[in-house]
Amino acid sequence: MVAMTLTTVLAPCLLKTPQASPTNMSVVTLQLGQCGNQIGGEFYNTLLQDLHIRNPHVSPRANENYIQEAIDRFFVECKTKSGLAGLLEARAVMVDMEPKVIVQTCQLARRSGLWRYPVNQQLCHQRGSGNNWANGFLSCGPKAKETVMNMIRKEAEKCDCLGGFLCLMSVAGGTGSGVGAYLTRCLRDVYPNAFILNQVIWPYHTGEVIVQNYNALLTLSNLYQTSDGILLINNDQLQDICTRRLHIKQVTFENMNCVVADQLTSLLQPVYKANTGKTVHNCLGDMLQTLTPHPEYKLLMVKKTPQVSEKVAAYNSDTWTGLLKHLRQMQLADSATDEGINWSLSVNDDVPRGAAVKYNRSLSSLLMLRGEQLATADTALFQDQRLYTPWTLPELSFTKWYQPRSFQHYDKSATLVSNSQMTAKPLDHVVSRAWDMFSAKAFFHQYCDYGLTASDFLDSFACLEQIIANYASL
Repeated sequence: MVAMTLTTVLAPCLLKTPQASPTNMSVVTLQLGQCGNQIGGEFYNTLLQDLHIRNPHVSPRANENYIQEAIDRFFVECKTKSGLAGLLEARAVMVDMEPKVIVQTCQLARRSGLWRYPVNQQLCHQRGSGNNWANGFLSCGPKAKETVMNMIRKEAEKCDCLGGFLCLMSVAGGTGSGVGAYLTRCLRDVYPNAFILNQVIWPYHTGEVIVQNYNALLTLSNLYQTSDGILLINNDQLQDICTRRLHIKQVTFENMNCVVADQLTSLLQPVYKANTGKTVHNCLGDMLQTLTPHPEYKLLMVKKTPQVSEKVAAYNSDTWTGLLKHLRQMQLADSATDEGINWSLSVNDDVPRGAAVKYNRSLSSLLMLRGEQLATADTALFQDQRLYTPWTLPELSFTKWYQPRSFQHYDKSATLVSNSQMTAKPLDHVVSRAWDMFSAKAFFHQYCDYGLTASDFLDSFACLEQIIANYASL
């Protein structure tokens, strides 16, 4: 078992600027709704799986430092009554309007024998939000506020230094979207200087919930006012990864949640800054400052390669040249996988001044390399300024972090998180569908029943249309 000592104090540091001292900053996770709680459970499992890989390709001391830093960031080290190391306790608060998923997630954590959720840091009622954003935001959220904020305060007080909040949620339902948007607003009010990253699951294009476009519209417009960054992860792309790269015949939500957890873990496990060689102590803060320098551009997307099963990875012999070539094209073509990419897209195409480019252009991007032979990884492909907006300074458009330790079962892996045009692509479809429904007043009365008005909808439409226009201009 991985277990080391951790000092706990009752005064979190809330900083919006990089910390001067080399203190590792902890992340408190807020798991919201069925989707957020299921992803949260997989996320913590994946974190610990990564800490237990057998061949990390680094020295024992470097491996020990990596493990301790990851534990400090995401867990509290508990001790038994006899003073021995006990289970690790996730720095997490769980919220759902129905108890079933929270109970299952807590049970699965304990069965691992490695970690658990903190006691009495869960809020659940006996009735959900009925896929109604207004119910979640205007009724369930306010009722839960005092209890949840007290839970969050308790978790924050366990941190030596609080680096920020990771909110896991979906945008299609009622609890994750409505309650999630409301509690994110509460977080911003109570912790005005803390970093907040909302990881949101975008619904299938064909639809899971009949009012999902309303819910997505209202969620995103509200998060844009309070969150520092919104990491969009698309269900259609998760399905594509599971089918084409993991070769899963009947894809389940559990399979897709594992992919999300793998992507999140690859972003948030310990790394070093390429330009200084120093450890990134505040993973959330440094990432958000790098990727969201302008308040009108907060949408993030993630691409990762390779994405194969452990059995397949054992027979792969990837090179950095091959991985990075595919990852760059995945970014250009907005492809979820490194298979079936549109290789015809190129930045070499002549584009008249003022005309729209055919490929995906970014405001900023952050590349994380994990694994062996890092000296052979040439990242010049990602420093091509044609990939970025003309008004972004070269030194701010591209950032590289690295970690010599292997990630999971991959000898080499690369993750690219970017603030780019394609992040706004799903919004256009949602706004169009929501306008059609709103014009016909379809299901509008269900939202009015909880106090939402036509003016609230119009404000949300205006917000998302402005976001779409901003990203189109990149």
